[in-house]
Amino acid sequence: MPKTQNTAVMKWLFVFAFVVAFLVVFGGFVRLTRSGLSIVEWNPISGILPPIGQQAWEEEFAKYQLTPEYLKVNIGMTLGEYKFIFYLEWIHRLIARLAGLFYAFPVFYFLYKKAIPFKEFGVYFVMGMLFIGQAFMGWYMVYSGLIDHPEVSHFRLTLHLLLALSLFALALWTALGHKYGFHDAEKKAAWSSAAKLSAFSTVLLLIQISYGGLTAGLKAGHVSSTWPLMLGKWLPPNLFNSWINLFETPHTVVYIHRWFAWVGLIAVPYVYYLVKKQNYPADIQKGLQGLIGVVALQITLGVLTVWLHVNIVIALIHQANAIVLFGLAIYFIHRFRALDEKNT
Repeated sequence: MPKTQNTAVMKWLFVFAFVVAFLVVFGGFVRLTRSGLSIVEWNPISGILPPIGQQAWEEEFAKYQLTPEYLKVNIGMTLGEYKFIFYLEWIHRLIARLAGLFYAFPVFYFLYKKAIPFKEFGVYFVMGMLFIGQAFMGWYMVYSGLIDHPEVSHFRLTLHLLLALSLFALALWTALGHKYGFHDAEKKAAWSSAAKLSAFSTVLLLIQISYGGLTAGLKAGHVSSTWPLMLGKWLPPNLFNSWINLFETPHTVVYIHRWFAWVGLIAVPYVYYLVKKQNYPADIQKGLQGLIGVVALQITLGVLTVWLHVNIVIALIHQANAIVLFGLAIYFIHRFRALDEKNT
């Protein structure tokens, strides 16, 4: 990790982390509106501009009319209707391109100005590779829905999401280092109970988010619109009769996503109990109180998403709140580890 703190670099990283988070949420909007398969080619340069002129639009629409989504879902769609979903996906890709520029120009400027010493460039290079990796995974995901079935691979969608969240986490962690100070690897401070539990809670959260990605990819949120019962039962039959069901069967995937969240609701208050018992600073105690509220809100939004038949607005707020929750988890691990080093 870097050692050189810089306020300008810190502000850039905080904004960049927000841009990545916004891109994830907008991607969710594109998915929920079934717009993601509207552009059937990945042209990083020429694709910057949308089709210009009637002939260009008709050619683009003709390509889409050969896809499984048009033939099996949107047969009879008009050119005007196609333009709507095309522009949503085009805006999604444009935001991604702008996010890439928002990474590239500042990082090279800071290198030139030596605000980022070259010997500390490693973590920023990893950010760039993560950005490129999630971009490639985005196209690889879209490509999976252009072959035989009008749905993208739920595994590729989830990996695309996790790569974006890894980029978000690394940018946020580095920004926090610029703000509060970077960890000293040479100290090798022991992990406190609060730090261990925070890390464990973050792992639980990533599992839950991963199942959210699988749920989205399988469209498993539409399996049942009732809660707490699913299909009229607390435990519908044949959910766990094969390990493959854990990752492939919509009923099993959404069932796990529904109930695994409660593990996090239990884990976070226990972290707060330890912090209160060991008399951690007041700002951390208040922050964890807020975190408990965010977890409760996340579960409430999840239930509303089920009850309201995956309402787009509620589903997007649910997704955005998950990123807020993940960001807070990164923040608390950073703070606890800083305190661990201070007390070494």
